[in-house]
Amino acid sequence: MSFIAGRLSAIAPAETMEMAAKAAVLRRQGLDVISLSQGEPDFDTPEHIQQAALRAMRDGKTRYTEAAGVLPLREAVAAKMQADHGLAYGPDDISVTAGAKQAIFNAFLATLNPGDEVVVPAPCWVSYPEIVKLTGGTPIVVECPREAGFKLTPAQLEASITPRTKWLMLNSPSNPTGAVYSRAELGALGDVLRRHPQVWVLTDDIYGKLVYGSEPFANILQVLAELQPRTLVVNGVSKVYCMTGWRIGYAAGPRELIKAMNLVQGQSTNNANAIAQFAAVEALTGDQSCIDTFRFAFRERRDFIVDALRKVPGLEVDLPDGAFYAYVSCRALMGRQTPSGQTLSSDREFVPYLLDEAQVGVVSGTGFLHSPYFRVSYAAGIAQLGEAARRIARAVEALR
Repeated sequence: MSFIAGRLSAIAPAETMEMAAKAAVLRRQGLDVISLSQGEPDFDTPEHIQQAALRAMRDGKTRYTEAAGVLPLREAVAAKMQADHGLAYGPDDISVTAGAKQAIFNAFLATLNPGDEVVVPAPCWVSYPEIVKLTGGTPIVVECPREAGFKLTPAQLEASITPRTKWLMLNSPSNPTGAVYSRAELGALGDVLRRHPQVWVLTDDIYGKLVYGSEPFANILQVLAELQPRTLVVNGVSKVYCMTGWRIGYAAGPRELIKAMNLVQGQSTNNANAIAQFAAVEALTGDQSCIDTFRFAFRERRDFIVDALRKVPGLEVDLPDGAFYAYVSCRALMGRQTPSGQTLSSDREFVPYLLDEAQVGVVSGTGFLHSPYFRVSYAAGIAQLGEAARRIARAVEALR
């Protein structure tokens, strides 16, 4: 009999992390691998944020904090929610977590009972359905095709809701597609939610500052404030402030839910890193000019890599409106043969081929529950992206 808990038998490993690990192994073997698999900006954390961490250490702010997070950070989050979205929250409505992923995990562990359902539009971040399963729920995956902009439609949402539905997951801008919901689209989804008061909304806004289209970012509460009593807003400092390793996320929501999430966290990790919390205060309240700098660079990189990949026969990619990912269709390459004689039948075979043949690491669309695609992270320099595109083109050209 296996010593490992049965609940893990249905949990898939995160493909983003697996591909990054494989690329790291090949690098250690001396290969020149370009890894475009992880959603991690290549910029350093801004200097004023680093200095805030140094001050926190020198001031002795290195001890345990409340499980919910230090008051200055919760106040900063509340002020940011008001300034950016016009949403009123108090410090007791905020939970600070070890990354946005923990906020999602805490929320689902605190609310899901066996058999409860969570509607997950796909393509989706690799961890969404696995977190649902790990916390006792059932993910209801709704495929949102390219023709619909990879976005959930009101008709799809209506059809997916059952008496067991407890949550709807929303992620805009999206990982992996970069799709951004417009205010009109969010309003139409909200009309469906009005008819189903038992359904709560978890909106993952981690890429909200990285939008490149003409329409500014909005989350569903900016369109339908009446949903605030049953909505959890999840965000963090990882992507926008280039603080992935600092591990600071946060959630804003109804106080009863936040209290339950803090209870979960108090019996698991307790507080997020204390020094990183004070650095996050500076991130949210200090000089914000870095955001425009990063956004401009990401937009330039987006335009570059999309143009380069569109020139590769057999690949198709739309211009993403946000985040820092391009979601590339490789459907036309299915059925072709590699130089070693393997016939490609899925993106899960094409992606390892790129790693072996071109030394370029990307993530298969299967991991995001939508195939045959692969995700490219353009959170890398132009020179690196250009070389990656040339290698991909040569690898595709080598197919028969």
